[in-house]
Amino acid sequence: MPRMTLAHEGCLACDLASGRRPLPGGRLAERSGWVVEHAVAPLGLGTLVVKPLRHVLHVADLDDAESAALGPLLRHVSAAVTEVVRPEQVYVCLWSHAGGQPGHIHFVVQPVRREDMERFGAFGLSLQTAMFAADQRPEPAEIEAFCTRVRPLLAAGTGSSQDGEGQDGEISS
Repeated sequence: MPRMTLAHEGCLACDLASGRRPLPGGRLAERSGWVVEHAVAPLGLGTLVVKPLRHVLHVADLDDAESAALGPLLRHVSAAVTEVVRPEQVYVCLWSHAGGQPGHIHFVVQPVRREDMERFGAFGLSLQTAMFAADQRPEPAEIEAFCTRVRPLLAAGTGSSQDGEGQDGEISS
């Protein structure tokens, strides 16, 4: 498969990763071609995005290193979100459309709190749809504070047998 470019013109994910658009909380971690950032979508405080640094439209286009890193990274990010937020559940979903066209793939790691489900009267996809309709986004200061708490957890724990990652799998912020 041909290697995709890092920054694709008009791609929100690329614009955020490259710094062309402001990203509250900044880049939280980077490993094996993946970056972790706080979501800019209205999915609640603590929702993180795990995306390839390069512009990739399809999971089938991931290279071997990106593919190998994905599962352990999603587990590690989910564990960090769980430790900070203590949600009832953490949703991990692949999103990859922009305006009805394939877009830069990204995995949304969303802590789901009981109060969110009760407030919106929904869970799962219906909860996410309701949250988008309400369009209530955390304040940048709240995102910065959350990111300050989660960043060390994303950097910690790598290289242990519990985490399932060796020296080459370290996450850096």
